[in-house]
Amino acid sequence: MTFKDFIGFGVAGNFAGHLEQAGEAADFMAVKTEEAIQPKAIFPFYVPSETLAPTEQFLSTYPLTHDTITFPNDADNLQIEPEVALICNIEYQDGKVVALIPTHFAAYNDCSIRRPNARKICEKKNWGVNSKGISATHIALDKFEQGGNLDQYNIACFHKRDGKLNTYGEDSPAVSYSYFHQKLLNWIIDKMNNQPNQGPMNHIAELIKQANYPTQTIISIGATRYTPFGETNFLQVGDTSIVVVYNATKYTHEQIVEMAEKEEFVEEGISALVQKVK
Repeated sequence: MTFKDFIGFGVAGNFAGHLEQAGEAADFMAVKTEEAIQPKAIFPFYVPSETLAPTEQFLSTYPLTHDTITFPNDADNLQIEPEVALICNIEYQDGKVVALIPTHFAAYNDCSIRRPNARKICEKKNWGVNSKGISATHIALDKFEQGGNLDQYNIACFHKRDGKLNTYGEDSPAVSYSYFHQKLLNWIIDKMNNQPNQGPMNHIAELIKQANYPTQTIISIGATRYTPFGETNFLQVGDTSIVVVYNATKYTHEQIVEMAEKEEFVEEGISALVQKVK
């Protein structure tokens, strides 16, 4: 399944400590939030439109893959960003987003170039084909509210080089996102309608309009914190990136490590994303 008719967004700053580790906290110094734990912004990573402005034209390249990362030509500080992606339907009224209805979730790699001088967040996110990752295993949501099945899942992340596996991201419960459930959806809807073209942010409503109001979206809801290894080690050609969203009531972290060593994951209660860097 491809998502070429979907619009793609990510949430910046929805996990305490990640922006500081990624060296990106300074980008958002001027962004005002209503509470300390509130995410900073949403950013586009894919806009299915042929009419984007020249400075945003790169966003029309479809970046999603489930098995590969194409190494960028102009950067060497490339990091895995382990996340949950929500696959959602969008409802509009009078040209405004009025509802997001998540239907499925999946493991996601918001793979990012650390560009300290980037003008916009999105300039670190889509450098062409195979620059973003989503698992081919999409798990149906029973409900995106407290007590729903996603509440039982954890996010794990690993890096493999020359056969050696290292833990890249802290194993984190999905419920430890700063904003989650309907609070997150309400905040995203507000940003879709009202986020300005300011500082590191894009004017999202204009991009939605240029994409002719797509009825479906993929939203990556924020990257977890890195381990000391993940914070200081960057991807190279030949590496393997592994992001796993797994039911922590069925599997232990140790069992997930064993599966990651073999790069073989059971399908029940697991959405795994294994990408080779090429």
